Amino acid sequence: MTEKVERDVFNILVCDDDKEIAGAIEIYLRNEGYRVFKAYDGFQALETARRESLHLIIMDIMMPNMDGVQATMKIREEKNIPIIMLSAKSEDYDKITGLNVGADDYVTKPFNPLELVARVKSQLRRFTYLGSMTKAQMTGVYESGGLVVDDNEKRVSVDGEEITVTPIEFGILRLLTEHAGRVFSMDQIYETVWQEPAYNPENTVAVHVRRIREKIEIDPKNPKYLKVVWGIGYKIEKL
Repeated sequence: MTEKVERDVFNILVCDDDKEIAGAIEIYLRNEGYRVFKAYDGFQALETARRESLHLIIMDIMMPNMDGVQATMKIREEKNIPIIMLSAKSEDYDKITGLNVGADDYVTKPFNPLELVARVKSQLRRFTYLGSMTKAQMTGVYESGGLVVDDNEKRVSVDGEEITVTPIEFGILRLLTEHAGRVFSMDQIYETVWQEPAYNPENTVAVHVRRIREKIEIDPKNPKYLKVVWGIGYKIEKL
């Protein structure tokens, strides 16, 4: 059974370089009984996320030092908590970018504080109901359409046919399939799979991705599963 967390112990991080906006959001959230932490750039957000037990993050996109997109990508490497992104921009590209790197919701400035609070409540209800661990994570078997990655037996199959992959190829497939629909940068893929700092990993990662496509795709030039998101990275399509 998923352990429920009472509202008054929810810890929420508000990250916005505009201190007045951060302070205003804090007031509304505290009125709802939430405990609020504040940060004013992505680096501070990362430090708080690692130090505190957070249940939700409200993250502005445009910030100095480290922006909200970069911070979200880093946080998603370690945590599965809900993230709501804020931005003064309303273009579809900004919204899609935020969602692709792992945000759960998106609110455009200026916003109604009561609407933001309602979205916070909705995300917290969904998170505490579903729990932070999915069935796939508990069983170690990750699927997207006909693609199945079994982390227990270290096997990959497509439409029931087992595919032979190298350990590196398996690592990439496991990472992307476990988080199907989420985009990972080449740096993230390299550092997670190779377990070492990434220094210009583009060619290395691209070569392995090409080999994986040749093995799992019917038409590698028009992939069904392993997609590129130009300028950002790669993802396994959530089917």
